[in-house]
Amino acid sequence: MKNFIFTTICVLIGVLNIHAKDEKIKVLIIDGQNNHRWQQTTPVMVRGLKAAGIFDVHVATSPAKGKDMSGWNPKFSDYHVLVSNYNGDAWSEKTQKDFLSYVEKGGGLVVVHAANNSFGNWEAYNKVIGLGGWGGRSEKNGPYIYYTDCCLVKDSKPGRGGSHGRQHEFQVQIRDSSHPVTKGLPLVWLHTKDELYDRLRGPAENMHILATAYSDPKTNGTGRHEPMMMTIDYGEGRVFHTPMGHADYSMKCVGFVTVLQRGTEWAATGNVTIPVPKNFPGTQETVSLD
Repeated sequence: MKNFIFTTICVLIGVLNIHAKDEKIKVLIIDGQNNHRWQQTTPVMVRGLKAAGIFDVHVATSPAKGKDMSGWNPKFSDYHVLVSNYNGDAWSEKTQKDFLSYVEKGGGLVVVHAANNSFGNWEAYNKVIGLGGWGGRSEKNGPYIYYTDCCLVKDSKPGRGGSHGRQHEFQVQIRDSSHPVTKGLPLVWLHTKDELYDRLRGPAENMHILATAYSDPKTNGTGRHEPMMMTIDYGEGRVFHTPMGHADYSMKCVGFVTVLQRGTEWAATGNVTIPVPKNFPGTQETVSLD
């Protein structure tokens, strides 16, 4: 009980320090390489985060794929939270060490869609993000994680990590409605056209699944409920991870924007003050920013 009270006080102090004198939460979006169109998706995330009114958003764009990465070393410690929209070449050893140190010492991290494809052979990164796909991932990286109708499954059978069926609209089902990120969200809501990642696998250490989506065999899915929102504790850091967000049209879903805003605030502070908007999607209709 004493430890719980102490932790709660520390979280409150952190929130107060960030918001003192109207200081905004400093966000760094990382992009520059991705097998998805980061030039289109990063501006949507910048727009969505700024719309919350509590974020000061910056972008660190890496050199192009195949170029020298040795001089690219953002000062992560200048920010309260990082948002990764990156999937590309390995970072320099210094940048990797700075990134891990940042998270371990309490920095926030948000992992969006193909950012969980990155760095398949980087063991520590796989622990930071909990689950990943592609990048050579297999049973050596950890089990598949999914839900059946009754329970959470950790499946260690051999096989590649990462796949998806055809893009389509799908319902997101909240699995933990008491978490700050999901509190107040509809228990089921319809997300706009997106890739529904499945067969994600990884260490899944200190990971908590907040929401899933049914990967329908009719769209070449797995027939399982796949993780769509999760949190990971890594050292003193808080990580929020969503496999949603394939394209700009996927990110313009009001549901996605709300989840991104609230997940980013939580990763930075451990708290969520951003309200659920009145036009949040229901079970049958999607809602877009445009």
